[in-house]
Amino acid sequence: MRLSRYAAALGVIGLMWWAVSAFFAGGHTLPSPAQALCAFGQALTTANFWDHVAASAGRVVVSMALAWAVAFPLGILMGSSRKVDAWLAPFVFITYPVPKIVLLPLVLLLFGLGNLSKVLLISLILGYQVLVAVRDGVAHVNPKYLDSVRTLGAGPFHLFTQVLIPAALPHGFTALRLGTGTSVAVLFFVESFATTRGLGYLIMDAWGRLDYRGMFVGILGMSLLGAALFEAVNALERTFCRWTRARTGNI
Repeated sequence: MRLSRYAAALGVIGLMWWAVSAFFAGGHTLPSPAQALCAFGQALTTANFWDHVAASAGRVVVSMALAWAVAFPLGILMGSSRKVDAWLAPFVFITYPVPKIVLLPLVLLLFGLGNLSKVLLISLILGYQVLVAVRDGVAHVNPKYLDSVRTLGAGPFHLFTQVLIPAALPHGFTALRLGTGTSVAVLFFVESFATTRGLGYLIMDAWGRLDYRGMFVGILGMSLLGAALFEAVNALERTFCRWTRARTGNI
């Protein structure tokens, strides 16, 4: 059933794409779905395309891992400690609305033109989303649950592992899953500057050469990368948050 819904959605998108392509100079300006898929199929057989995919996938996966490693425990700490939250929450919520993408020139200046600056910017943007979601999720844990565990003799370690982490995981994975689209969008932006590897570079390079089929090869590749990351986070959530599926009856 789920695959049929995905197929139906892709069919509607394909029809809309074909109609727009036919409207704009009969496919000369905007390739038709068949033309783009043909070019994409040819690109799959080339080592150059997979080199761009590997570069983009490596950057975004490392960025997501770094964002999770920093933001998830910090979110638990802020959500479970009023003192820590009182000091850090003003800083977080003052800086959260700032569009982090405008910091790209500064990040490039401080950390150079290599992968480090790109990874740091993506992880910064995604980390804020995970941090706020986890902090709010932990802060709203019913105090009765904490009291129940304490009456059973649980110390801080067991409280952390048996209550706070399970309470935070669904919120963290939701933020991470929704952040995959943002991560890929920022990835495209940062790969448009000072690099010769990555799907973002592939798109902009083809656009500059008026190679619109090549441009759509990069667009399709980046779209599939985003979909793969989304499903990967879904799989992680199903693995580490089994109780949420049991609660809803979706085992």
